[in-house]
Amino acid sequence: MAIHFNFDGCKKPTCFKPNTIKGWLKNIAAKESASILDLNYIFLNDDALLKINIEYLGHNTLTDIITFDNSETEKKLEGDVFISLERVEANAKQFKTTLENELHRVMAHGLLHLCGYKDKKPKDVALMRSKEEACLRLFKK
Repeated sequence: MAIHFNFDGCKKPTCFKPNTIKGWLKNIAAKESASILDLNYIFLNDDALLKINIEYLGHNTLTDIITFDNSETEKKLEGDVFISLERVEANAKQFKTTLENELHRVMAHGLLHLCGYKDKKPKDVALMRSKEEACLRLFKK
């Protein structure tokens, strides 16, 4: 079980506690009856994530997260989660929450995608938001 964090060209936030976050992510996976085999969180700036969004998804828009599922077996999670720290910071201000809370929400969002949750249809978005909230409560325990 390996969880890696890479800050590519951006500064690690002071609120980022790797060991605590790793335990929390493992708990989320366990709550979903899954296990993490190899999970990479890559933190970037807006420009770098925009390039990925254009190249791999054909979307010329800023986003806070892109998740690539590399899993070969259901419930054995492997993936790469790219997160724009610039977007997370902007979203934290927009939604009047802390950087830590928004960062955790986005990290949980990526893991939930690997667990099979979608967010394209309104009912899927509602379920995803509910799951994100549950993940945030799990972190605070």
